[in-house]
Amino acid sequence: MERPLEAARSSGLVRAGEPLLVLLSGGVDSVCLLEVCVRLGARVSALHVNYRLRGGADGDETLCKELCTRFEVPVAVERVNLAAAEPGATGNLQAEARDARYAFAEAHVARDGGDYAAAHTASDQAETVLYRLAVSPGRRALLGMEARRGRLVRPLLEVTRSDTRAYCEARELPWREDPSNADPRFARARVRHEVLPVLRALSPAAERTIAETSLLLSDEQEVLEAAVDEALARLGEQAIPLAELRRLPAGLVRLLLRRVAEDAAGEPRSLSRAEADAVLALGERGGTQALDLGGGVRAVVEYGVLRFSRAREGEPPAPVRLPVPGSVRFGGWEVEARPIGTENVRAGGEAEDAAVSLAALGDVVTVRAWQAGDRMRPVGLGGSKSLQDLFTDRKVPRG
Repeated sequence: MERPLEAARSSGLVRAGEPLLVLLSGGVDSVCLLEVCVRLGARVSALHVNYRLRGGADGDETLCKELCTRFEVPVAVERVNLAAAEPGATGNLQAEARDARYAFAEAHVARDGGDYAAAHTASDQAETVLYRLAVSPGRRALLGMEARRGRLVRPLLEVTRSDTRAYCEARELPWREDPSNADPRFARARVRHEVLPVLRALSPAAERTIAETSLLLSDEQEVLEAAVDEALARLGEQAIPLAELRRLPAGLVRLLLRRVAEDAAGEPRSLSRAEADAVLALGERGGTQALDLGGGVRAVVEYGVLRFSRAREGEPPAPVRLPVPGSVRFGGWEVEARPIGTENVRAGGEAEDAAVSLAALGDVVTVRAWQAGDRMRPVGLGGSKSLQDLFTDRKVPRG
């Protein structure tokens, strides 16, 4: 029953006498966190954000105020109207709510000092890792949430939702249930109610095991980052000799390329194994070769030296050769060409597909951005049409 209290104490994130803003939603986890922080002697205040998303939102606010009165904790209530968001925009809605909550919290601690605490648990960690693993390849997807990120702390990451519920029941603390947590439109809700129960049936400790694995990988990430630092210090960050780069282990090469691509982008980004392989392959063609990696980042190889840069605003990707059959990356697109029989050509097919005469194409074609004067000859038109006219007809805005 006391597991949340002991976990928060051992985390070192809740310190007696220090200011700490608790993000209080009224749910079982945040109610547990509020009382735990009070019991540990922190100088606690609370922040509740009313998103006005459902009929019970005002009831959540009322409960939070009552709890704070009970514990003699000052509470700030912020109201934001997310109910006006487009129906069905579930993923964006959750992200907007999170961003608003953290923005309010950052403003409060910037004024009053201290950290702000979120009530994420090992159950949330497991859900996060499983979801990221399903949609985003790579080690980073498994790292989950950090116990500390700037002024945001998560003292309950080593306890499960069952632990916080047991704590609140034993301490006779009231809480509110958010119906959206069971709404299958939200990916996290499906992981919580469909995926995790199966894993618990295989192992009752599934949530803790996943969360512990994420923590171990986070610790090991520091070692990997140090290895990347050492390699870049030896090879250089601005101009990397491809011959020397290829001598490194493949995993280290990918981490190094991602780091340099992130530096060029000015923000975190992914770099798939296929993209890393494509960057390394640039040097095999001789001369100056470029590869647009999307997000305004370009890899350029010249005289065997690799550089990453940020493409100029509006600059089109460099032309690339597309073998038939074969595939090639062009900017943010993966373009594939494959022969098909005429019986498989359908009018009104997928928007991303186009059927072109193989005899007219030949064995190798060039994929490039359109240029003024380009024309096309659609089947059945009896003539040609400029691409500019096509764009105008389809109401494509000028870049």
